[in-house]
Amino acid sequence: MTIAIIGGMPERFNSFVEKYRAAGERAGHDASKLAVGINSHGYVADTSQAAADEFFGPYSAMMNKIGRERGWTPMTRGDFEALTSLRGALAVGSPQQVVDKILFQHEIFHRQRFLAQMSVGSMPHREVMRAIELFGTEVAPAVRAATAGVDNKTEMTAG
Repeated sequence: MTIAIIGGMPERFNSFVEKYRAAGERAGHDASKLAVGINSHGYVADTSQAAADEFFGPYSAMMNKIGRERGWTPMTRGDFEALTSLRGALAVGSPQQVVDKILFQHEIFHRQRFLAQMSVGSMPHREVMRAIELFGTEVAPAVRAATAGVDNKTEMTAG
């Protein structure tokens, strides 16, 4: 099962995972072996301030365009910062902040896979490539080390 968390607090999505695992048990499967993946919008920069400053403009422009079509109120910087907090939906920040966010969600979902969609909006290619580099060299190894022995396999993907 894969859940895309692009808004709201991650823990609000846990009921879906619980229902998935319960249905799997009823069908004769070991619930602890049923894979769960979490997909989120994400962005990693050298510092949390750089991540927020680089990602906010393109992200809010895209979300505001979608929001106009759906009747949402425009996104403010305050809305964005709430989404980047530990209990928010976005995996945006310094490498350590993104590690903390992914591990926080791991405690909720006991997931085996995390996918960060970084090319949200019109992000400059150079910045996306740096974010992917930080994700691959700092975030993913730290998450794998922290969850070693907890999961059979932890997959981390950014793009």
